[in-house]
Amino acid sequence: MSSQILTLGHSPDPDDAFMFYALAKELLPSQGYQFEHILQDIQTLNERATRAELDISAISVHAYAYVSHDYALLPSGASMGDGYGPMLVAPQPLSRSEIAEARIAVPGTMTSAFLALQLWLGKPADEFDYVVVPFDQIFATLKEGRADVGLIIHEGQLTYQNEGLKLCKDLGIWWGEENEGLPLPLGANVIAKRFAPQDRKTISDLLTQSIQYSLDHRPEAVAYALQFARDMGAELADEFVGMYVNHWTLDYGEKGRETIRRFLGQAHEAGLIPHRQELEFVA
Repeated sequence: MSSQILTLGHSPDPDDAFMFYALAKELLPSQGYQFEHILQDIQTLNERATRAELDISAISVHAYAYVSHDYALLPSGASMGDGYGPMLVAPQPLSRSEIAEARIAVPGTMTSAFLALQLWLGKPADEFDYVVVPFDQIFATLKEGRADVGLIIHEGQLTYQNEGLKLCKDLGIWWGEENEGLPLPLGANVIAKRFAPQDRKTISDLLTQSIQYSLDHRPEAVAYALQFARDMGAELADEFVGMYVNHWTLDYGEKGRETIRRFLGQAHEAGLIPHRQELEFVA
């Protein structure tokens, strides 16, 4: 019997590569499914999700506000900023009021980092100056003087000091201080609602098993993920993977569901997203 091919969108980053190592290398029983891995940056995946193009995809939690009618949230594969998160960096430390008046380089308007920035500033996007650039070009944008502040995600959180930049604010720390220590919800995996609930559960379990396999075979999975590590050695790549593949990633549980509800709920109350979300989680 032939396998059903599912499109699986994720970013070409070491943390996502680590999570899906077992699926990519077919190291687990497939339950009759075969996965076609679609590697694209998170902004592109967010945009594709608005058109319901992929069966399963990594997206920004912010983007879920615009695709909840087509996708359900999976319990595994999420990125939670537990005591850390997107960072605002600049050549010199700047205050919140100074950042609000500066030009900010951001990695995409549908990223959770951009939504967190608006919540922290207390301003919608049309009330401050920003420029959208690919996340891996934010440092260059600052060096060239095309922006005053950078909103950084991914490995830039570990390397900004090497660029001579100073930390102005860690939005993950801020979110935890404002929300009883809850992690900042950044990314999540979603599955198309066109699949029957039982099929969603079977596929969800496969993804969770893949993450568990990598955690149980960490050296091999990190070695595989290294090919997706931009200018990172093994030690830095392993640290980066550890930031975003951990106990939250296996199953973010009720705390994870609560922080997603709060994040999108507060955004709605602040007028940053159009309607209050009816969140649907795969059990």
